[in-house]
Amino acid sequence: MSYFLTDIQMATKVQRATILPQFIRDAVVTGFLFTKSDIKTTLIPVTFFAMAAATDFKLSRLVHVIAWIWLHLLQFDVSNQTLSEDEDGMNKSDRPLPSGRMTLRGALILRWLLAPVCWIYSAFYSIEVVYASIALVALTVIYNEMGAHAGHWIVRNLVNAGGFASFEAGSTLVAGSDRHALDGVGILAIAISAGIFATTIQAQDFKDRDGDGAIGRQTIPLVLPSIARYTVIIPLLLWSTGLSLLWHLDVVAGCTFIALATFVGVRFLGRTSIPEDQVSFYWYNVWLSAAHALPGYYRLYSRI
Repeated sequence: MSYFLTDIQMATKVQRATILPQFIRDAVVTGFLFTKSDIKTTLIPVTFFAMAAATDFKLSRLVHVIAWIWLHLLQFDVSNQTLSEDEDGMNKSDRPLPSGRMTLRGALILRWLLAPVCWIYSAFYSIEVVYASIALVALTVIYNEMGAHAGHWIVRNLVNAGGFASFEAGSTLVAGSDRHALDGVGILAIAISAGIFATTIQAQDFKDRDGDGAIGRQTIPLVLPSIARYTVIIPLLLWSTGLSLLWHLDVVAGCTFIALATFVGVRFLGRTSIPEDQVSFYWYNVWLSAAHALPGYYRLYSRI
């Protein structure tokens, strides 16, 4: 009998030992799938931005920056993906809800738990980082639960710009030597970035126009189809020229940056299928990451 009980106890221990790693693995995969499509649109560009805009950035802070951005990105994406499973089923069927990895009820619980988790995590850095976190959560509610995502494209672009500015303010504070204040370069960089997002974020809507049309979303490609693609190339060229002058790029760097903007804009104009729009959007994010790195270029070369 004792041998039998010992076998049961050993089996239970083995089972417990395998359940925890499996739970952790499933949680990591689910978190990745929630945020997968925004790694290129948010995590990478905002990380570049924080590194470039922060005062006295050290590589040792990079993990902190990435973790802060990803946690807040997860908060936004879980909120966004609980709104319309039908849209995700059409556009991104591998996400946790349409794929069946998580129930809607479970995702809603996670969604509202993540908001205080973001605030508590931010409090380990400074109260100013908490303010950025609160702003980001509030704008998430406005964009998702209050329906700005499905409203007029002007409102959608402005709320998007505010959300990215909150991402950038918080992550730049985390990246910097002073987690209580941004310097002039950091503040100017955030203001410029908000302007870039307000005038160019429609680049993400071309690849999703089938799903957006199915739910009646008023994006520029659907509302203004005849001129929609010009609303990408013209702002990209204007921003690239202006930023080259503002951040004092040398001739080679400035011409390269403007050439990249031209390439991205021409792609949007000339390659109009949804698969090509997806590729063009990847290139847009390359340009955006380069634009976000320019304050770092200025900090580096203005000291020489």
